[in-house]
Amino acid sequence: MGIKTFEATTSNFQNEVLQSETPVLVDFWAEWCGPCKMIAPFVDQIADEYDGKIRVAKLDADEHPDVLMKYGILSIPTLILFKKGEPVARITGFQPKDRITNQLKPHLG
Repeated sequence: MGIKTFEATTSNFQNEVLQSETPVLVDFWAEWCGPCKMIAPFVDQIADEYDGKIRVAKLDADEHPDVLMKYGILSIPTLILFKKGEPVARITGFQPKDRITNQLKPHLG
């Protein structure tokens, strides 16, 4: 986990993600997932570059499958940007960093 990211779990998801005043980008990942490892440095860079504009969480898919079911996540990596408790952007699969940030920017104004 990067310095500016935090771990999202089933028990803290409501408080840390859904009730956050700041938009939260959640990275749904797993240890065994190759594309998750490829996208991880981008997620850490986004956490650093957008510090103060968004918070970035990482949620281990194997440890918290109930959260994945709730949001209909069928494959990982999946990134979901939550704003005021609602998912406003969803990025599935490996994407270059600029494609990720281009999908986030409209929601960060």
